[in-house]
Amino acid sequence: MRLRTDDDIYRARLVYLGPPGYTLPIQLPYAQYGVFVLVVLLFMLIRFLVTGHVDFFPAYEIALAIVATSLIFRYVDPDRPARMVVRTALTDWRHTREPSSEQRDARLVATRIRIRPEVTGDLA
Repeated sequence: MRLRTDDDIYRARLVYLGPPGYTLPIQLPYAQYGVFVLVVLLFMLIRFLVTGHVDFFPAYEIALAIVATSLIFRYVDPDRPARMVVRTALTDWRHTREPSSEQRDARLVATRIRIRPEVTGDLA
């Protein structure tokens, strides 16, 4: 359960509204602009590696970056920054795979027990 803080600093959002006199139709925090640019560049790099060329206007990459940025910032709050959301997603994606077939644990059975004479006291 999450408790809402009554601290106004946590509620304040650093938002770019646009140039003076011309407000943008959307209000995004500064962090979303940075993540958006990084994700667009990442998708452009992936497309370049796959196809070997880059478009003048990367429409598909921009569309995918908008979706990816909105998914990332769905889980961002003052207590969980964007880098932790991405790190957690990558960690969960890499390490939570179930084995494809059932694996049995090794069974440890002593087939022969040998007690040294020093332990029992029989030195003869």
